[in-house]
Amino acid sequence: MARYRGPQTKISRKFGEPIFGPDKTFEKKNHPPGMHGANKKRRKVSEYGLQLKEKQKVKYMYGVLERQFRNTFKKADKSKGMTGVVLLQLLESRLDNVVFRLGLAASRPAARQLVTHRHIVLNGKLCNIPSAQVKPGDLVAVREKSKSLEVIQEALSGYNHTKYPWLEWDADLLTGKFNSIPEREDIPENIKEQLIVELYSK
Repeated sequence: MARYRGPQTKISRKFGEPIFGPDKTFEKKNHPPGMHGANKKRRKVSEYGLQLKEKQKVKYMYGVLERQFRNTFKKADKSKGMTGVVLLQLLESRLDNVVFRLGLAASRPAARQLVTHRHIVLNGKLCNIPSAQVKPGDLVAVREKSKSLEVIQEALSGYNHTKYPWLEWDADLLTGKFNSIPEREDIPENIKEQLIVELYSK
């Protein structure tokens, strides 16, 4: 399936925040991209424009394409609870995102690559599906043969594993436990999920 592989800083500048993670280039050029980006007068964005922009931002952030995102929204809409919050919880429960949150990769695209290259084990079985849903009680681990990979060791170096209260980390086994579905207040991303709900409700 096709994925966005273009310049990440340009997209971050478009949304006005480093949605792919820490970005030194973004810090230097935190204005919209383009020849006149720094001085350009911004037109007032319509309500629909704001809603669409928020959806696009979340899609880029979690590395999800349109159809997959729409299906995830439909699933959230049919679930109990606030649709917007459930949508974020489903995205947070994706295997590639959990690998990223556990500090096994420096970014979500890198985490996705670890999964697709069969370096990650879910409940003792190899899983190369980034969108696989991780459930409370599930164990996400590094495959035995992959534990010495430099990219994983570098990502784990100095990583704070207490940042996310819904995850538990065993440094000796390189295994993480998905203890519970994260609460909305624990998800750190700057997302206005209600705008996405309003967009799909039209």
